[in-house]
Amino acid sequence: MQLDATPTEHQLPFRAADFQTLTEALDYAAQGETGMNFYTGRGALYTSLSYGELREQAVTLARKLLGLGLEQGDRVALVAETNPDFVRYFFACQYAGLIPVALPATIKMGAHSVYVSQLHRLLEASEASIAVASEGYLPFLREAGEDLDVRMIDLPEAFDQLAADDLELPAIDAAGVAYIQYTSGSTRFPRGVIIEHRTAMANLSGIIKHGMAISSEDRLVSWLPFYHDMGLVGFVLTPVAAQISVDYLDTREFAMRPRQWLKLMTESRATISFAPSFGYDLCARRVRPNDIASYDLSRWRVAGIGAEMIRPQTLDHFAEILAPCGFDPRAFTACYGMAECTLGVSFSPLNETYSTHYIDSDHLADFHQAVLMDEEDFDGRGRHFVNCGKPLPCFEVEVRDDDDQSLQDWHSGVIYVRGPSVMSGYYNRPEESSQVLCDDGWLNTGDIGYIVDGSLTITGRKKDLIIIHGRNIWPQDLEHIAETQPEVRVGDALAFSAPDADNDELCVLVVQCRETDPNKRFNLVRRLTALVRMELGLDCYVELVPMRSLPKTSSGKLSRAKARLDFVAAHDADRLSAVAEEVKLRVASA
Repeated sequence: MQLDATPTEHQLPFRAADFQTLTEALDYAAQGETGMNFYTGRGALYTSLSYGELREQAVTLARKLLGLGLEQGDRVALVAETNPDFVRYFFACQYAGLIPVALPATIKMGAHSVYVSQLHRLLEASEASIAVASEGYLPFLREAGEDLDVRMIDLPEAFDQLAADDLELPAIDAAGVAYIQYTSGSTRFPRGVIIEHRTAMANLSGIIKHGMAISSEDRLVSWLPFYHDMGLVGFVLTPVAAQISVDYLDTREFAMRPRQWLKLMTESRATISFAPSFGYDLCARRVRPNDIASYDLSRWRVAGIGAEMIRPQTLDHFAEILAPCGFDPRAFTACYGMAECTLGVSFSPLNETYSTHYIDSDHLADFHQAVLMDEEDFDGRGRHFVNCGKPLPCFEVEVRDDDDQSLQDWHSGVIYVRGPSVMSGYYNRPEESSQVLCDDGWLNTGDIGYIVDGSLTITGRKKDLIIIHGRNIWPQDLEHIAETQPEVRVGDALAFSAPDADNDELCVLVVQCRETDPNKRFNLVRRLTALVRMELGLDCYVELVPMRSLPKTSSGKLSRAKARLDFVAAHDADRLSAVAEEVKLRVASA
C-alpha cells in the first residue's frame, strides 16, 4: 500500500527538523503514518516502508551489527542502490553508533576493473569494518575487499539472519559522526566528508524551514542516487526530518525512462523534486506530444535545480514543453551547495521566476568584476548566470580575492562559507582538511562567484573540479592516466572542462609532447582517449601541445585555470563544434 501524504485527523504534529540527532528525527517520524515508496522503472510500486517500520527494523538490525563485535565509530560500507535495504542499514548504523559510508552503484558495461578499483580505494580509505551489497553488486564488492581487513562482506539478508543479541544501544551524541560522504570527484584520491549529527541537523533545519519551506502537506519524488549528497541529504534525510512521504525511482531507471519522473510526480501529486540541469534536459527531450495530456504537474511547487552549472535555456525549454501540464516556471528553485556543507548553502526565492544576470564574460575573466550587458548584444561576450539566492540563515558567506580580502558586490572571487553545517574535515586526510578549513571556521569552497544585495551567483565551479552531467571528476585522475604513458613526463598534462558549442561542459586533457611523428602523435591521442574512456567512463578531448607551453602561476605551479582560459580563447564556436565531433569519432574508433 502506498504511503500517503494527505493530512489526517490524527496526523503527527509537524516539526521542522528541530532534533539533535538523526535517530531522534526518526524516533519522532516513526510515530506518524508517512514513509518511503519504491517504484520500478515501469512505474509499479514494489515496496512501501513506513517510518515506524524503518525504525523498528533499524533498531533490530543495529543490535545484530553490534553482535559482530563492532565498536562505536566503526565504518560500515553500503553500496547505495535506491532500495529499502540501503535506508535500513543507514539508520541501523545511526542507532548502533556506527558510521555508514555510501559507495557508488555505477558499474558500466566493460568497466569491471574500473569499478572494482574504485570500490577498493573507498573501502581502504574509509577503513570499513563490514560491507553490504545486493546480489548484483556483491561480486564486485568482494573482489574489491580481497586484500583488505574487512571482517564481513555480504548480502543484506546475511546480516539480517544474524542473531539479535539483547544488546543495549549506545546513547547517540549530537557531536558524534553521523556518516561519511565521499565526494564523487576522485577515484584515485577519495575524500570523505565527515558529517556530525548536529552538522546534519543544522542543514536539514535550514533546508526545511527556509530553503523549501516544507509543511506536512508536501510530498517528495526523487531519482537522485543515494550516494550523492543531494540524493542522500535532500531526499533520504529531509523527508525523515520533516515527517513527510517520499517516492523513489532508481537513477538508472530514470536514465532509461525519464518520463517516469513526470508520471510519478503526477500520480503521487508530489510538490517537490530536484535535478541537475541534465535531468531536466533529458526529460524534456524524451517527452512526446501525446504524453502531455497524461501529466498533471500543477502541484509541483519546488523544482530544485543544482549540482552543476545551471543553464537557463534548459529550464526555459522544460517549462515551455510542460506548461500545458500545469507546470509553473516559478517552481524552479536554483540552489548552491556542496557535500562539505552537508548539502544546501543558498536557495533562490520560492514562488518567483528564477533570475539571471547577463554578464560581460571577457570583463569578468580579465578584471574579476561582473558587468551587466544588454541582452540584445550578441557579440559573443555575454553570458547568462543564474542567481542562486540568499544563503540559509545558518551560513555566513564571503567572496574573497587572492589576498584573502573580502570583496564588494559584483566583484568575483572565491566563495567562503562558515556555519554549523560545515564539515569537521576529511576523514584521515588532515592535510587536505587544513587546506580548505581555516582556523576561524571558514571553509574555502574553491568555487567562484559574486554577491549582489546578499544573493549569490556562481560563475565557475571549483578550480580543480570537472563537472560533467552532474558527475564530479578530479583532474588529477586524468592527468595521472596521461603521465603513465612513456611519451609523457610527470607535470606534462593538465585537465579541465570548457564549454562546447552547445554550452555543455567538455572534458579536455592538454598534454605536452616532444614527439613530432604524426602517426605516433595520433596513436598517443587515440590511446589516451581510450584509456580515459576505459578507466573513468568519460569522453575526453585530448590536445597535444609543444613542450614548455602549459601555463604556470606566478609561483611556478601549473595553472589549470589559465589553461582553460587559453583553450576557450583559441576555440571559436566552429572550432568547438569540430572538437565535439572529433571526440565522438575518437571514442567510436578507440
